[in-house]
Amino acid sequence: MSLVKKRILVVDDAATVRMYHRAILESAGFTVAEAVNGIEALEKALQTPFDFYLVDVNMPKQDGYGFLRELRQQDIPQAPAVMISTQAQAKDRTKAYVAGANYYMTKPIKPQDLLAVSRLLLGAGEVQTS
Repeated sequence: MSLVKKRILVVDDAATVRMYHRAILESAGFTVAEAVNGIEALEKALQTPFDFYLVDVNMPKQDGYGFLRELRQQDIPQAPAVMISTQAQAKDRTKAYVAGANYYMTKPIKPQDLLAVSRLLLGAGEVQTS
């Protein structure tokens, strides 16, 4: 892994979900920040862009779709974003991709799946052997 840790922003209004994702990602060596809604997430991204975004769909004030649409319009380095939701229908996936998501995952997310997708989208998808 590179000397610079990849920075991930976890955006979810549920504290338990943020802590769950943070624990998984930090255990793999990523630096994790959190936001409780799209407005807070955009403020943080504009201060210091992240390498990766893990974004919930349903949040108060600004949902994940609104956040990604606004993020993608900013003149900052763009990074991959994964939209996460309890909604599993094709129309939900399509809406996420139109908003700017690179991938869509349905909750609950298994730790190994979250890490595999994160590493792949961050370009760190090498197979590690012991």
